[in-house]
Amino acid sequence: MKVTLDIDQNYEQTRMTIHCKEIDDTVNEILNFMKAKETEFLIGREGERQHILKPQDIHFFYTQKDAVYAVTDKGEFKLKEKLYELEQLLAPNRFVRLSKSVIANLREFSHFEPSFNGTLCVFFKSGKKEYVTRHYVKAIKETLKMNRRETNE
Repeated sequence: MKVTLDIDQNYEQTRMTIHCKEIDDTVNEILNFMKAKETEFLIGREGERQHILKPQDIHFFYTQKDAVYAVTDKGEFKLKEKLYELEQLLAPNRFVRLSKSVIANLREFSHFEPSFNGTLCVFFKSGKKEYVTRHYVKAIKETLKMNRRETNE
C-alpha cells in the first residue's frame, strides 16, 4: 500500500481519498476506523438529566416500546436515535446487530452459548445477556471467525 500525505495550510478541512482496485480487509479497516472517529459521543437521557455517552462504553443498544436505550456500566439511557441510525453511525468492526431490536459492542462480550432453534445467547462482561436471532447468527460467527472447524487430536 502506498500512502501519500499532503499538508497545506490553505486547506480549509481535512479530506481523505482512497484509490484502490477493490475493497479489501485493509481498506475496510481504514473505513471503519474513520467511521468510528466521526461518532465521538451520543446523548442519553436518564429522567431529566442528559448524559454524554462514549460509544466504546456502551455494552449494547435495545429497543422497547418505540424507544432506544443504551446500556452501560452506569445504567440505561434513552436515546433519540433509532436503531437503524445507530447501525449507520457506529463502527461495524465494534458494533454488531444481534436481532431486530439489539445492537451490541463486540468488545463487551464475555462469552456465548448455543441456544434453542439455532440461536446464540451472548453474555456481556456486565453479566447481562441477549439473544442472537437465527437471521444474524451467521454474521456474528463470521465476525468472530467462528466458522473454522476445530479438530480434536
